[in-house]
Amino acid sequence: MASETAIDHREKALALLKADADKIMKLIKVQMDNLTMPQCPLYEEVLDTQMFGLSREIDFAVRLGLIDGAEGKSLLDTLEQELSALHEAFMKK
Repeated sequence: MASETAIDHREKALALLKADADKIMKLIKVQMDNLTMPQCPLYEEVLDTQMFGLSREIDFAVRLGLIDGAEGKSLLDTLEQELSALHEAFMKK
């Protein structure tokens, strides 16, 4: 029973972290759609703040043993790649 609970907590933690990563991606897309340039200090501030917050959430989940470090790193890496692709697409407009 305890093992099932631990697995359930791990799955919930990972799902919440992925949802937060998706929120960051949507926030950045909205900014870009509203003509906020990637070099804009507001854009950079939002991105830096959101990414830092997510990295702290991931670190907390890792320290609690809810996810392993590789999962957390993978989540951040994937988000950074998606944001980079979005930035490149915006710059080609």
